[in-house]
Amino acid sequence: MWGRILLAAAAAVALAPSLARAQTGDWPRSPIRMIVPFAPGGASDFAARLLQPRLSDLLGQKIIVDTRPGAAGNVGYEAAARSAPDGYTLFLGNVGTVSVNPTLFPSLKLRPDKDLVAVSIVADTPSLLVATLKFPPNDAKELVEYAKQNKGKVNYASPGSGSLNRLEMELFRANAGLDMNHVPYKGGAGPAVNDLLGGHVDTMFVTISSAIAQVQGSQLKGLGVTTRTRIPGLPNVPTLVEQGFPESVSSSWQGILVPTGTPEPIIAKLHAAIVETMKDETIRTRMQEAGVIAISSPTPQDFSTYIAEDTAKWAKVIERTGIQPD
Repeated sequence: MWGRILLAAAAAVALAPSLARAQTGDWPRSPIRMIVPFAPGGASDFAARLLQPRLSDLLGQKIIVDTRPGAAGNVGYEAAARSAPDGYTLFLGNVGTVSVNPTLFPSLKLRPDKDLVAVSIVADTPSLLVATLKFPPNDAKELVEYAKQNKGKVNYASPGSGSLNRLEMELFRANAGLDMNHVPYKGGAGPAVNDLLGGHVDTMFVTISSAIAQVQGSQLKGLGVTTRTRIPGLPNVPTLVEQGFPESVSSSWQGILVPTGTPEPIIAKLHAAIVETMKDETIRTRMQEAGVIAISSPTPQDFSTYIAEDTAKWAKVIERTGIQPD
């Protein structure tokens, strides 16, 4: 009897790899869910729905966009991290949910570096330092001089205390030694930009896609961009680097991650499909028009390394400034 049991056990072990190959080799066999941790209409939703058709075609299955807003993206993140690692749940993470929140919310039970596996970056959105038209400074250097002459009188907006835009201003402010007042908003950059247009606040960092039209239309001043070189859509707006602020290079990236434990063959197939998707000229053009750079990672490990470096950068800013979530 024991002989038969041992033979059966050995057969099961030998069969396991072939079963795994069978389960992953024909992936995907049903629709795939892409969790977006923010409300419809925002930058993440824009990217998800732009990628959706082409990625669906390449994988041969429908991609269902599942928006899960709440708690600065943590609701959607936890839903993704707790999902089965079978390739049928994707997470469209961004700099906030993946790089900022682990330090900003130390009580989080789940951690991106342990519960999710990076597949590829898909979008890179630089930021823009903007100001209301009645604000005297016309560039970042003039802003520094003005703020030093008017200590505690300059108000800067942000989409929230733990947002990337707040962190960008805190980094800029700390390095320049500025005393300014923070005015936090909720609901994304829209409400803050609207108040900036109305002249109720003086300045703020914002993703380029949220304010490029207003700067192009001379409704807001563009004081500087966070890229290393000037961007085509705003050729007259200098970079912060060329104005003497080399540490102010940053962007609001977005990328695809999957639950830890997802089989490597699935990750490889998904990565290849994402790389091909980001080559699509229609996608690249629409992203560029919105101030977004279409991009992909050479390998999943490259994206993982990028996330680790980005997380370390913003962790230092949070610890240095003592920022707390709203």
